[in-house]
Amino acid sequence: MLELKNISYSVNDDDGSKEILKNISLELSDDKFYVVTGPNGGGKSTLAKIIAGIVSPTEGKIIFDGKDITDMNVTDRAKAGISFAFQQPVRFKGITVRDLISLAAGSDVTFDKACDYLARVGLCARDYIDREVNASLSGGELKRIEIAMTLARKTKITLFDEPEAGIDLWSFSNLIKEFEKLHTDLHGMILIISHQERIINIADELILIADGELKGKGSREEILPEYEGLTMGCRITASAQ
Repeated sequence: MLELKNISYSVNDDDGSKEILKNISLELSDDKFYVVTGPNGGGKSTLAKIIAGIVSPTEGKIIFDGKDITDMNVTDRAKAGISFAFQQPVRFKGITVRDLISLAAGSDVTFDKACDYLARVGLCARDYIDREVNASLSGGELKRIEIAMTLARKTKITLFDEPEAGIDLWSFSNLIKEFEKLHTDLHGMILIISHQERIINIADELILIADGELKGKGSREEILPEYEGLTMGCRITASAQ
């Protein structure tokens, strides 16, 4: 169980203080697949980063399995069972793809096991296993490698920030199957930031964030009419980007 209690987040810029998130309270259950959606710039990615510990809330508390983790750093949250896949994956000079998957899994992985994780995101292990994670890899390749790492971690809470970005249509179709399989196999919580219709369609519940506020939480039938009623929003996309 993950509880967000009155979460707010503000930043200071040249125009003064700007509220990114405003008093968001949520209860998220284990073994559920959530999609956080809403207009661009509404605070969705910030909310995911706050859950992961990358960003600290200005106000409010985060309770994970009954423990207050508000002041816990990102490393300790990862150890506690919260994993996060960035919208724009980071590059690590001198580290190979196999190194990253082993780090994610918590032990050295065999070639066959690494191949399995990479194949699940549409990559051939023989072509990538010894590749250095540097500028020679495209953004789409990095995205798939990061998702493979997340699959290898098998955490209680798995966060994805727009996993469809930079993924070709064939790989995206397989990625949808992997999300469903991950949800079935791990019985953990999955939370995905997305506007993508096919991801939204497989969610147990949608969370609608706009203007830094929680606008709704519920089924697709309950939330999408609210989404469509927002005058500033971007549209639900029907195919992978």
